[in-house]
Amino acid sequence: MHLKTLTMELQVIQNKIYEIRSQRVMLDFDLAEMYQVETRVLNQAVKRNMKRFPSDFMFQLTKDEWSILKSQFLISRWGGSRKLPFAFTEQGLAMLFRCS
Repeated sequence: MHLKTLTMELQVIQNKIYEIRSQRVMLDFDLAEMYQVETRVLNQAVKRNMKRFPSDFMFQLTKDEWSILKSQFLISRWGGSRKLPFAFTEQGLAMLFRCS
């Protein structure tokens, strides 16, 4: 892989890392996109393994957190979601890789 391609891919990932509750997290729909699965499929896999995801690995955003996060972007790429997204910490990401 060329260095330029790798740098571009890292930038895409870095743009999907948010700071919420003083933690750096990635959101379920961004992770699902990276895994090339539907968000509901990713969340179902997590629900089957909930014991592996304590609150310091994963948490669901509140309405206020979700509203604030969406308001930080001029153009929302998130559309209208029925459920509040789950946020995964670094430990949660590592656990996701083990569950997949």
